[in-house]
Amino acid sequence: MIYILRGIFWQQQKEVGVKDFSLQGKVALVTGGSRGLGQAIALGLAEAGADVAVVSQTGAGLEEVARGIEALGRQGLAITGNVVIQSETKRIVQKVLEKFSRLDILVNAAGVNRRIPSLEVKEEEWDWIVGVNLKGTFFMCQAAGEIMLRQRCGSIINVASLLSEVGIPTLAPYAASKAGVVGLTRVLAAEWGPYGVRVNAIGPGYFRTRMTERLFSDAHWVERFLQQVPLGRAGDPHDLVGAVVFLASEASGYITGQVIYVDGGYLCARPA
Repeated sequence: MIYILRGIFWQQQKEVGVKDFSLQGKVALVTGGSRGLGQAIALGLAEAGADVAVVSQTGAGLEEVARGIEALGRQGLAITGNVVIQSETKRIVQKVLEKFSRLDILVNAAGVNRRIPSLEVKEEEWDWIVGVNLKGTFFMCQAAGEIMLRQRCGSIINVASLLSEVGIPTLAPYAASKAGVVGLTRVLAAEWGPYGVRVNAIGPGYFRTRMTERLFSDAHWVERFLQQVPLGRAGDPHDLVGAVVFLASEASGYITGQVIYVDGGYLCARPA
């Protein structure tokens, strides 16, 4: 009996390969897909074989990203919409269904941030940051989840942050929203797992994008920051692609409710 079980195990091992990371035939939707992290993720999913719809509020750059997806041999779709409005999230998902007839992957990459001393945070600033980062993530999950539960399969990947785990001054609304994203991810994973829908998150460290360019223009800050990163550099948006493709693919088929921090080792190197 033990030899039979070993034979079955090794046969299963032989069947696990690169194909498990393929997204061929899958349909993905990426919010915040017109630039920065979202753009890199959208193109990475297309490279892995998925057809990809990209969303942003303004639409600037969306068509260019859609063309980039098509240049990779996949179908692209640009959708303008506001993820903070529940009816808009339903419309966005409906647009995807009209073109592709299904939705397999959702990546919630839309996000905003502003450094503000906590005593100076105004109500509208709190509502804007928490609204896009947390409220928008939830309602996109809800709209996509309705389809995925009906399909009894799907993978949702939320973009959290290293600030989901650590406190950095002047980032209270952002940190609160990203900690909320982690909590939301775990709740939905527990609630939707029985229907075949997996919900995970990635937690980027400091990545050089348009949103963080002001930080990286400060040479003193960059020097101090790099001393805290074991890999000795800031993240490039393409550094996120591997983790996203893994979580979107069958290679991670038994993983849900987890957060993968893509931070160059920042969190593990924080002083006690």
